[in-house]
Amino acid sequence: MKIIKHANIFSPAPLGIKDILIEGEKIIRIADHIDEYDAIDEVEKIDAEGRTVVPGYLDIHEHITGGGGEGGPTTRVPESQLSTIVGAGVTTVVGLLGTDGISRSLENLLEKTKSYNELGITCFMLTGSYGLPTVTLTGDIERDVMLFSQIIGVKTSMSDHRSSNMTGEELIRVATASRRGGLLAGKAGFTTIHMGDGPAKLDPLFYAVEHADVPITKYLPTHMTRNPDLFEDGIRFMKMGGYIDITAGETLEENRETADMLVHAFQEAGYDNMSMTSDGYGSMPKFNEKKELIGLTYSTPRSLHQLLKVLVQEKNVPLEEGLKLLTTTPAFLINMKGIKGTIAAGADADIIIYDEDMNVDTVYARGKAAVVNKEVFLKGKFE
Repeated sequence: MKIIKHANIFSPAPLGIKDILIEGEKIIRIADHIDEYDAIDEVEKIDAEGRTVVPGYLDIHEHITGGGGEGGPTTRVPESQLSTIVGAGVTTVVGLLGTDGISRSLENLLEKTKSYNELGITCFMLTGSYGLPTVTLTGDIERDVMLFSQIIGVKTSMSDHRSSNMTGEELIRVATASRRGGLLAGKAGFTTIHMGDGPAKLDPLFYAVEHADVPITKYLPTHMTRNPDLFEDGIRFMKMGGYIDITAGETLEENRETADMLVHAFQEAGYDNMSMTSDGYGSMPKFNEKKELIGLTYSTPRSLHQLLKVLVQEKNVPLEEGLKLLTTTPAFLINMKGIKGTIAAGADADIIIYDEDMNVDTVYARGKAAVVNKEVFLKGKFE
């Protein structure tokens, strides 16, 4: 049992200065003062000293087994490291495959997902890949989602020269299978759609929404800030009641440009229908006009907090609104509202304490110290 005292809580809604009582992996109580345990040495006390305390971040699009490969075997991105994930304030991750659905297998992804849960964060995964018919563990999307506790949906791709050039009808079949599996297993059963630069933009998705009965909230197109025209399609989709996901940039300058796009979207469609992910350990290829690879790098989850800081400190977005991108909205999308992405009684004890300049200072993942005073304690077995 532990108590975080004198915490300036953003749940993400601002709650003011309060104490947080944690037992095991859960938040038990939040109150102005929790003093009855002060004389009990066995209860750990952490004094937040009035600093800002927020929910642990959810990164629901991360290539935890590595991505890349668009330039051949030497361009394969290395697997993720747990220390980097928690050091960035991320306590819940959804892993998925990238362009390579052959040498990067779902079997490997499943074992990596299991390992992260054993080590102390919360980790799920998506079945599927860029190609059609998509790769699965059982030979069927619906069976994967229903039978594996770690699998909560499917990943596919659209409007990208690396993708399968999916049609609206094909998207309907993929999303229906994921949705049905989710219903049978009591899971989200959503469909993440990698978006490229193709001229079709969201046209196949608009077709699917108009010609099938899969709820609009079960589609999640991602990388939506890839270009202005695609982003405008995304704003239209949000106004219809859908959700979009944006990818944090690789550099501070890119995140400033992305932040400007987000502020525009907030003005057009509000703060509630957008999530933010890192695309961590996935490749960031650069292609010329002939679709030839001319450069390749990769991102990490650190980009998430940098973009959030830009939104709050440079673009004057209220912290409680910016936090939704990394907390309550992704928690809703993965069907974990009230459990993840919030500081509340009954929620998992995933908590970040900021320093005075809004940097990630201390992180608790499921109630255990992952980072303390910027020193990472939660690491993989072989880090």
